[in-house]
Amino acid sequence: MQQQLVAAQQELAESEVTGQAGNGLVTVTLTGEGAIKALKIDPSVVDPSDVETLEDLVIGALDDAHRALSELATEKMGPLAGGLSGGLGLPGF
Repeated sequence: MQQQLVAAQQELAESEVTGQAGNGLVTVTLTGEGAIKALKIDPSVVDPSDVETLEDLVIGALDDAHRALSELATEKMGPLAGGLSGGLGLPGF
């Protein structure tokens, strides 16, 4: 079981997830370890007089990416993590 857990952790670490907000106007790509790998912002949402909307879209995309990462971790680690205590040392756990 420990080998399966290590393999699942490695697979998760090598994965990437993408979150979006505003119907794709802002996208964020995270590594399986939770680090931000990419951030894309559609130029149409860059309005110097309305920075708050852009901030909200970035936060929304990050939240969406973290949700996707949590789902991926549950999918990969869920069955193996049931008996572990102390968490997995992964973001969101």
